[in-house]
Amino acid sequence: MITVTVQTRPRPYQVVVGHGVLDEAAERIRAACGAARLVIVSDQNVAGHYLDGLSASLHEAGMTVSHVVLPPGEDQKTLARAEELYGVLYERKMTRADAVVALGGGVIGDLAGFVAATYLRGLLLVQAPTSLLAQVDAAVGGKVGVDFRAGKNHVGAFYQPRLVLADVGTLATLTAAERRNGAAEVVKYGLLSGEPTLARLEAALAPGTGADLPPESAGSASAPPKSAPPRPAPSGPVPRLEPDPVALCDEEIIAECVRYKAAVVVADEREESGERHLLNLGHTIGHAIEAAGGFSLYSHGESVGLGLHAALWLSQRLTGLDAAQAARGERLVQAAGAPSRLEGVDLQAVAGLVSRDKKAVADHVPFVLLEDLGRPVRGVHVSTADIEEVIAWLAAR
Repeated sequence: MITVTVQTRPRPYQVVVGHGVLDEAAERIRAACGAARLVIVSDQNVAGHYLDGLSASLHEAGMTVSHVVLPPGEDQKTLARAEELYGVLYERKMTRADAVVALGGGVIGDLAGFVAATYLRGLLLVQAPTSLLAQVDAAVGGKVGVDFRAGKNHVGAFYQPRLVLADVGTLATLTAAERRNGAAEVVKYGLLSGEPTLARLEAALAPGTGADLPPESAGSASAPPKSAPPRPAPSGPVPRLEPDPVALCDEEIIAECVRYKAAVVVADEREESGERHLLNLGHTIGHAIEAAGGFSLYSHGESVGLGLHAALWLSQRLTGLDAAQAARGERLVQAAGAPSRLEGVDLQAVAGLVSRDKKAVADHVPFVLLEDLGRPVRGVHVSTADIEEVIAWLAAR
């Protein structure tokens, strides 16, 4: 097992990554926060695998445990569902000395975390992520929230957990599609951190896709010159890679992603200096795509994958990313199974939703782009014309 300490103020917490972590949950929860009364929040998919075993082990350790099981899906992340959970906590007489355990993927972690942060102005929170996306990203860093209208996580809070239990063994029960959903976030960390993480991901996902291949083998990262119109959409079925990135379900790779995020979070826990904006690589357009598809057409990971395609394209145009390095990044995104083309959504709706991004300032939305792989640049002003053109490119590539 690997333990990463997140040195947040006023209290650091541990992210424990490895096989069998949930088997030690009672001991670790007692050490981290001392809670003896727990409510486990999970969904129907995850509960069938892990709820009974976790509940039994906590009971055996002398803890008082109850649970709530919700339907799966992003559409559960609403204020109405949060209100229902407030009622559960009220009826069960939970106090600030008690804990909410979020057992599930990013949706459960965001929703249960938001409820824990706001009920009685804060209950103890333990994150027990069971998806690749949640283990490398969503469960770490203290961002919790629910969706509001077309806004992804527009109602939320910064609320750090007391403990994160990332049991890598739970990833074996995911479908290939669910692993691809998390793979985009892993690739994001590779593009942000550069070597040696980048080479490690290339070797894990698709040996031979690294820097040694010629840039033209990627085929779609090159940005057209400023004067070129968007390319016409090809006819016929959209090509789609559907690998199973099971090689990313590795405790060392997951821990590397957690270490990168932990360092950024510690430097800018509440997004006051702007340093934490680095973690939004691929997310500005990605969130807009996800919302334009009604949070159902594209998963979060698929949306981020398309957003990473867009970020590489924009980085060549605006921040000087070398074409060969953009192609290298493109190969990695493709190997992770991201959609190859944007379809099924209104392109103007996507462009309009970009302007509603949570990080929008007076006259623009600051983007995170790349000068080189491993050298991100935050606060880049991307014009409306460039936003519209890259979205059109995504739909025509």
